[in-house]
Amino acid sequence: MDPIKLSKEIHNDIINWRRELHKIPGTGLDIEETYNFVCNELTKMNIEFITLSKTGICALINGENPGPTIAIRADMDGLPIKEETGLKFASNNNCMHACGHDAHTSMLLGTAKILSKYKSILKGNVKLIFQPAEEISAGAEPMIAEGVLDNPKVDRVLGLHIGGFFPEVKAGMIGVRTGYTTSAVDKLSVTINGKGGHGALPHLCVDPISIGAEMISALQRIVSREINPLHPVVITIGSIEGGSTWNIIPESVHFQGTIRTIFPEDRELVEKRVIEICNGIASTNGASADVVYDKICPSVNNNSEVTKSFMKSALKIVGEENLVYLKEPTMVSEDMAYYLQNVPGTFFFLGSNNPKKGIIYPHHHPKFDVDEDVLWIGPAIFVQAVLDYNSNL
Repeated sequence: MDPIKLSKEIHNDIINWRRELHKIPGTGLDIEETYNFVCNELTKMNIEFITLSKTGICALINGENPGPTIAIRADMDGLPIKEETGLKFASNNNCMHACGHDAHTSMLLGTAKILSKYKSILKGNVKLIFQPAEEISAGAEPMIAEGVLDNPKVDRVLGLHIGGFFPEVKAGMIGVRTGYTTSAVDKLSVTINGKGGHGALPHLCVDPISIGAEMISALQRIVSREINPLHPVVITIGSIEGGSTWNIIPESVHFQGTIRTIFPEDRELVEKRVIEICNGIASTNGASADVVYDKICPSVNNNSEVTKSFMKSALKIVGEENLVYLKEPTMVSEDMAYYLQNVPGTFFFLGSNNPKKGIIYPHHHPKFDVDEDVLWIGPAIFVQAVLDYNSNL
């Protein structure tokens, strides 16, 4: 069984699936067209599946020999972005696959097509997880709660992300690392309640704008003065709302932002200090603050043993020159983290930016695209990893 040969033989199928999926994106759990497309393709392959979490799909390929279960996960949802790629198969429904999830889904379908024909040599099972709502970190947890990692129990899990998160991982290359690989993401929302009045009489008011400015400045000192300088932390305030005109002090100001951490201990410290600082500054200035700190998603933490095993499999597909060990994690988040909190596994990156083809735009950009020439690599690596896992039993 040659995973490279088999994947290249169905490369056109993978591309066609990707293009069909690209036309019909949805967001969150509302991805009914994508869900129906994947269900129809799995049915054509005679692969059994069940529905979880409204539009999530758990398919199972039963090997004809006893053994453990390895899961492979792909996310399926898009983003609320109006597409500007100019592609013939561009979406026209004001949603867009601007993060490559259409490619993830098509590569998992390719993996399914190959493995479904080789049940006779498989030991144990391969579980295929097609997940909605990754972009809002609301897909993995519900599917896990509904049993996607059970019946049969998953022993190992793999997943990938396509695109250009890491400049050193060029088109056709694989990037991977052990340990923390993506950041945790949390959301901060603060409303400062002051006392409004005339802009010429600030002593009769409690100015929420100046208080907000003080808060935002103080929050940045958490990063520069309270965190180990070797630990990445990002506090970004993305929006501020308050005031109506130039000479009126408003009653309230609202701001919100994103907080990114790699290490769990930093995440706990930042949450504690953000709440203390916002409430303290508000109180000191005679105002009050409503502080909401939402924990959205933890860090992806790749298991060392599984990752080292995976790297050996990837080496067989892309060669040493195209296998990159990532020195640092990325500060983007991924709810693949929830699977890895429950099951040992690894999450890796497939480079698909290609300046020669004009494929240069970052994730979440209205002109984001992927180099389709690399799509065969995903199934080839997944199949090779399954075979190697089986051979070590």
